[in-house]
Amino acid sequence: MSGSLVSPELRTRVRGLAVPIARGFGRLGLTPNHLTLIGFGLTIVAAWAAASQAWLAAGILVLVGGVFDLFDGALARATGRANRLGAFMDSVFDRWGEGVVYVGIAWGAANAGFVEGAVLATAALASAVMVSYTRAKSESLGFTPGTGMANIGLAPREVRIALLAVGLIGVGLWGHIGPIGPTIWTCPSELLSCVAPDRYVGGDIALAATLGLITLLATITTIQRILHVRAQAREG
Repeated sequence: MSGSLVSPELRTRVRGLAVPIARGFGRLGLTPNHLTLIGFGLTIVAAWAAASQAWLAAGILVLVGGVFDLFDGALARATGRANRLGAFMDSVFDRWGEGVVYVGIAWGAANAGFVEGAVLATAALASAVMVSYTRAKSESLGFTPGTGMANIGLAPREVRIALLAVGLIGVGLWGHIGPIGPTIWTCPSELLSCVAPDRYVGGDIALAATLGLITLLATITTIQRILHVRAQAREG
């Protein structure tokens, strides 16, 4: 039923790899909440880079921010500082940061004249919000307590962040975003206006494909979580 692209075993192994680095941050005097806020700051800068159409920088910052997100929880568990307030802060700023990045992408695409990209960024944001909401609401009602719901669905947050980072880096390497102007056709009559629609190039396709894939996978994830909760309700 879960169908997740990230298995619990893989998630556990990745968290284990983050512990030594997290302890290093702890020795520098940083607390788990400090790391949460630093990670959020990275997403703000990533959003600004996307809004400025610095797509490669945005992708790298999203990737770094996604990796950095591992360290606050790892440090909290390693130092015995794990508590409900820290878990609340981590969850809230993770979702806030993800949303801000999509806003930056929509802004950058709109400024570049790539309206379709702005619409797809909005769609991806809405779908991502629903994934998080279904988890939060189900857990508040007593379904799939703990971290169980994180294992349900194709595209939990780490999958979405990885796809987004790879997609933005690809856009940055590929190049142009936005229309490159109309194609002029030879008309059979001087009375006809023969101008083709604006043309798009590789960067546009890469951005649209990335955002479209995130929207699709997040929508499927939301449906999977709804079905999971319905199955639990029937069992109860």
